[in-house]
Amino acid sequence: MEKFPHHLNALFAQLGLASSDDDIAAFIMKHAPLPSHFSLLEAPFWTENQAIFLREELEEDADWAEVIDQLDVALRAMP
Repeated sequence: MEKFPHHLNALFAQLGLASSDDDIAAFIMKHAPLPSHFSLLEAPFWTENQAIFLREELEEDADWAEVIDQLDVALRAMP
């Protein structure tokens, strides 16, 4: 299967979130650092549908998995 790279902007749009660079930076600033006892999928700020999408994409190692991992890293960093 051929994989197509995605970017954070596209992931945020897919999740139904504001997706400009500034919107993404604000989201990360608001929610980082994600406590180590939470997996990205368990973070309290996702809706049920967002968490399901993220989980399915990671479990399937789908096209979105790499950018989801990038978001996880960004949310773990200190603002």
